[in-house]
Amino acid sequence: MSEFRRKLLKGSASAALLSPLLAAGLLMPTRLLAAEWNKSAFSARNLNDALKAYGANNAIESRDIQINAPEISENGAKVEVEITSNIANTRSLAIFADKNPMPMCSAIEFSGPVLPYLKAQLKLAETTRIRAVAKSDGKTYVAFREIKVTLGGCGG
Repeated sequence: MSEFRRKLLKGSASAALLSPLLAAGLLMPTRLLAAEWNKSAFSARNLNDALKAYGANNAIESRDIQINAPEISENGAKVEVEITSNIANTRSLAIFADKNPMPMCSAIEFSGPVLPYLKAQLKLAETTRIRAVAKSDGKTYVAFREIKVTLGGCGG
């Protein structure tokens, strides 16, 4: 029996078993895959629009947000950044890169009592200032860090 035929039979058997469950509404992939996300903030083309859509245009500068990132990155296609917030009841952390074509790089929500920590690999277009934004108890806080990029990662 050929390998292709074996895979075809396995796939069709799986589809035949799952079809009645999908039709009955017992498997609802849209509920699992369609998580809430801030499309307007992620698709904004300039920093002010992204900050406004995220609700961080009037953020208070804070030293309680630590940004661990390299001062100089040889390749903007992969810049590792770590954010830690020591602000009580932090519910979300977001990263913005001021000069990127789409400034909002990452956003993560927290629930319950946790130490808010975010580690992300960013793609930076050029030397830029990144912003770490933390939301806590209805207030928004921000910290800044300049990263020099010697080779751009967003098509540069």
